[in-house]
Amino acid sequence: MKKLLFLGDSVTDAGRDFENDRELGHGYVKMIAEQLEKEDVTVINRGVSANRVADLHRRIEADAISFQPDVVTIMIGINDTWFSFSRWEDTSVTAFKEVYRVILSRIKEETNAELVLMEPFVLPYPEDRKEWRGDLDPKIGAVRELAAEFGATLIPLDGLMNALAIKHGPTFLAEDGVHPTKAGHEAIASTWLEFTK
Repeated sequence: MKKLLFLGDSVTDAGRDFENDRELGHGYVKMIAEQLEKEDVTVINRGVSANRVADLHRRIEADAISFQPDVVTIMIGINDTWFSFSRWEDTSVTAFKEVYRVILSRIKEETNAELVLMEPFVLPYPEDRKEWRGDLDPKIGAVRELAAEFGATLIPLDGLMNALAIKHGPTFLAEDGVHPTKAGHEAIASTWLEFTK
C-alpha cells in the first residue's frame, strides 16, 4: 500500500480532527483521497494551522519520517509571509530556504519518498494582500530552486490560482486571499492530481 503524506499549514489542515489520526479535514487532501479511493493508497494529512517552515521542521520526525511515506507533498510559506506583516517578525527568504532545505534533506536521507512541492499562494483580495507579494515572491522562488535541487515535482500553484482568480474573481477561490473556499480546494486537488499522474 502506497502512503501519500501531505504536510503544510491551515490550507492543508482544512479543519481536520486532531483526535482522529485518519481524519483528512475538509479540503484538498480529502478531495484527493476521494479521487484515489479505488487505488491502493493511504492518504495522511499532517497540515497544522498557522505553521511556518520552522514549525514544520520541529515536527518533521513525528509527522513525516515516522510514517516512512512513499510520496510527501509540502505546501508551506504563507504564514512566514503573513507573520512578517501581522507580527513584524523577521521571516527572511534566506532563513526560510535554509530551514526548508533541512526538511527536504531529512526526508530524502531518512525515507525513500518522492517529493512534491506546492508553491504557497496569495490572491489579490483584500487589497492589502497585494503588499505581501514583495515578501512572498522570493519565497516562491526559493521553493522552485529547492524543487530543482532535490528533484521534486513542482506544482506552480501561485500562478495557477492567480490565473483562476482573474477568470472567476479571487473570492471565488479564497475569501481572504489565503484560505481556500470549496472551489479553491477543488482547484488545488485537481492540480495536484494532474501534476502527479
